[in-house]
Amino acid sequence: MTQHTLEIVVTCDEGYLGPLRTMLLSLRANNRAVSIRVWLLHRGIPQAALESLALFCGRIEIELAPRMVDQALFAHARSSERYPQEMYYRMLAPHVIDADIDRALYLDPDILIINPLTPLFDIELGDRIFAAASHTDAIHPATALNNVRLNTSELYFNTGVILMDMPRAKALIDPDEIFAFAMEHERKLLFPDQDIFNALYSECTLPVPDQVWNFDARKYPDNIIRTGGEATLDWVINNTAILHFCGRDKPWAPKYRGQFAALYKHYATLARRI
Repeated sequence: MTQHTLEIVVTCDEGYLGPLRTMLLSLRANNRAVSIRVWLLHRGIPQAALESLALFCGRIEIELAPRMVDQALFAHARSSERYPQEMYYRMLAPHVIDADIDRALYLDPDILIINPLTPLFDIELGDRIFAAASHTDAIHPATALNNVRLNTSELYFNTGVILMDMPRAKALIDPDEIFAFAMEHERKLLFPDQDIFNALYSECTLPVPDQVWNFDARKYPDNIIRTGGEATLDWVINNTAILHFCGRDKPWAPKYRGQFAALYKHYATLARRI
């Protein structure tokens, strides 16, 4: 299938609007030939900040569709500093977005898009409802640990990038099931939203290569070893579509010294100029 509009889902608060702008600029810069609509799911970003973001998006020819999430959805949800409401938003997107769309791609704000996304949107899902990447090999000990911890048999998927078949995801996802699982397994959850997605939906998720669709920027040296020397910097620039700055150290921090610091600062500077 070829989807003529890239439907992108993001969630953040006002504090992450700067990184979001950088991600959106990189998205547009490397997806010139398609229309893009961004669904921003939020709890209460001030109107002035939304208007400023809409102006920015207009200048780079991206349609912004902000949606304030209905708080009634969370009447039975476990919510705290460790379990903020926003952690649920990516899984609830099929229920929150009020539009008839076939596929949507959820993206964390701490991402750069450095090659076209159309091949991911066009991927054949078969009987799967989602597509995502795992950041550990199937034989990695962390995979076995996560399988035991969450009672799963699939790869452990990173939820910073999730392609969703929206109609089928809406039929599958039950918000009350998500909230009940979070409450029942609170002590087991190390990465709450990611653990919940894997426990409930990993069997419905198609694995895609992380080197292309969710490259963990921290693991550049590991990926060179894992790929037998193939995933060099030139290979990443030419083949990776989604570069993900996972973990606590973020590329917009002044002291960040990661492999792709200069690339990130380039896009961030361009975004600030707009």
